[in-house]
Amino acid sequence: TGKMNMKNECRLCPRMCMADREITTGYCGVKNTLRVARAALHFWEEPCISGTRGSGTVFFCGCPLGCIYCQNREIALAHYGKAVTPARLTEIFLELEGQGAHNINLVNPSHFIDQIEHAVAIYKPRIPIIYNTHGYESINSLERANAFVDVYLPDLKFFSNALSKRYTKVENYFEHACKAIKFMMQSKPTVVENGIIKQGVCVRHLALPLCVKDSVEIINWFKQNQENGAYFSLMSQYTPFGEIEKFPELQRTLTKGEYDRLTNALFESGIKNCFIQERTSAKTQFIPKWDF
Repeated sequence: TGKMNMKNECRLCPRMCMADREITTGYCGVKNTLRVARAALHFWEEPCISGTRGSGTVFFCGCPLGCIYCQNREIALAHYGKAVTPARLTEIFLELEGQGAHNINLVNPSHFIDQIEHAVAIYKPRIPIIYNTHGYESINSLERANAFVDVYLPDLKFFSNALSKRYTKVENYFEHACKAIKFMMQSKPTVVENGIIKQGVCVRHLALPLCVKDSVEIINWFKQNQENGAYFSLMSQYTPFGEIEKFPELQRTLTKGEYDRLTNALFESGIKNCFIQERTSAKTQFIPKWDF
């Protein structure tokens, strides 16, 4: 018939690209083989995640969203990284545990959920597993992840369809991300022990230049939809990066005025469980080296 076997048609994210990733790359830019760009302790996450001993981050290659300004764009486009088996991934979990990590932090994992499920079936870490995602998730995939995830760390990038289309070519980002985050908050009530999150949700928003209005909309949405003690993290670390030659508005960091307006909006919202960043975080030195 010339049709692909339906079970091989990738439907893991809302793009529903239907690629047979056994033989070709999906929209995410990778096939079915796990690829990892970095695995190491990371000390620059929110305090309840990095703690004093660091978060055991595993950066996966590929990305179904593809923000043009992404500071991890080299691995999002799968230019770096090594192939690993699910069995090797379990060894990485054990190595990070042995180094004292507070948690296992799976960065951009959604398109490899099949392989991660396999790894967790071999060995489930004794420390919390964090699902660190762009937020453009399908509920079907999250229902699978929910079986092994303790903490969700989603981005909520855009409220405006025009912005998400401009920067990711996705017009329905917010529609999917808000449903995904509601699912996460309903699934994982917050549990914090000795300042470290053991279960729950921390919603991140990276403020972009000239996008104060959109960021305020996101703060207001979170205020109205917050459940189960979820955290909100307002990030100021945007640094000009990626393929932004045709996007003049992205060729600078946030101004003090822009970030002051956002921190004021956050405080006025009454959201109590929140983090803010210093504007000095907007430096390329905080971009990891892809040296796995």
